[in-house]
Amino acid sequence: MLKAGADKEPGLKRNVNLFQAVMYGVGLILGAGIYVLIGDVAGIAGNAMWMSFIVAAVIAAFTGLSYAELSSMFPKSAAEYVFVKKAFRNNLGAFIAGWLITFVAIVSAAAVAVGFSWYLSSFFQQLDPVLSAVALVLVLSLVNFIGIRESVWMNTMFTLIELAGLALIVTAAVLLGSFSGVDYYATPPATSSPSSSFSLSAGAILSAAGLAFFAYFGFENLANIAEEAENASRTIPRALVISVAVTTGVYIIVAASAITLLGWERLSSSDAPLALAAEQTFGRAGVVTLSTIALFATANTVLMMLIAGSRIMFGMAREHALPSTLGRIHPTTRTPWIAVVLTMLLAIAVVVLSQGSISVIANISVFAIFIVYALVNLALIWLRYKQPELKRPFRSPVKIGWFPVLAGLGFVTSLSMLTQFDSTTMLAGIVAVAAGLASYAALKKYGKRQFQAQSKHESR
Repeated sequence: MLKAGADKEPGLKRNVNLFQAVMYGVGLILGAGIYVLIGDVAGIAGNAMWMSFIVAAVIAAFTGLSYAELSSMFPKSAAEYVFVKKAFRNNLGAFIAGWLITFVAIVSAAAVAVGFSWYLSSFFQQLDPVLSAVALVLVLSLVNFIGIRESVWMNTMFTLIELAGLALIVTAAVLLGSFSGVDYYATPPATSSPSSSFSLSAGAILSAAGLAFFAYFGFENLANIAEEAENASRTIPRALVISVAVTTGVYIIVAASAITLLGWERLSSSDAPLALAAEQTFGRAGVVTLSTIALFATANTVLMMLIAGSRIMFGMAREHALPSTLGRIHPTTRTPWIAVVLTMLLAIAVVVLSQGSISVIANISVFAIFIVYALVNLALIWLRYKQPELKRPFRSPVKIGWFPVLAGLGFVTSLSMLTQFDSTTMLAGIVAVAAGLASYAALKKYGKRQFQAQSKHESR
């Protein structure tokens, strides 16, 4: 339970500048997904897949700009919890938002750690994938404990390595490709035959954009390092906007380069399309290079998810929504060390229990993130309506009267994405929400002092 003097403990170190925050955001978004996802997008949109990434960026920007405005108003760890709480003054709704985003961070860390072990096994076949995934979580949790400065510098280095891998594809296209000989607007024959209309090609591009949207996941976690950013009310919103813009530019250039080298047919038929492009240009050395870079990409994602999970728990504890123990800060490293340890243990548990097969629970986390996106957009809409006088260092553009149009579009697109999942994933997602409700009820029943502290905290 929360101790009376807990709020007087020293805060987190503000060591993250704008450049580091941007690199953190770029690393969050890039991940390793683009190395596989680009082939699936090409199979739907053909050579015009670069347009799908633009459309996906616009969709991501709807919610990204909501995060930017809200984080400028409330630069706190456990951002989603705080946003929903400030908007609706509802402990339960805020707890569910925090519960789900924590679930997403922990499951994502575990899932990508398993992905890391798969890449590593291509070099060392004798390694046990579960053990190597657990080892990665242990090592990166140590980095997370040591300090945010060390974590963001490791993230910056790994992100630059990721970008270098994608630059390899672009370089190959420039040296060996023929940009003038490619129709970058061509879609697969099923959508571009003489009997079909322009609307069918546009439909293919939009359909592929729904898939490409998954390449933008992660930007939301920038908001959860707000308490460790310099001048957070300006740094975090700017980093959100810049990181989405940078990754969009990278995706467009890489998509055009991959099309130039292979064409959409070969890209869509490969399980590792960018590795195929590298192999065609540089031979076996190209494949080895990209596989090595994928190790850095996956490790980078695991590190950032571990940071996010621990900061969300820390922030919720400081808001009196979780046991106050999770809000303790180590006197030397100035990191939320108990939250770091718990995040590590939960991620390891997911890895071990999944036995390396984690796709089902990963799909549930994707379902959960769209619930969170919907809640965040709705929070912005409600705050614009109920509290227009609040200071907003950054404001999401475009409004009709008081209504924030882009937040409205973000809310609608988030709800529409929830309908795209199969019934099993939907049911499992509902179970995840129900587990959050049960946890809230248990905390409320057995943590009366904590909830009394929460009520006093709100009345101040």
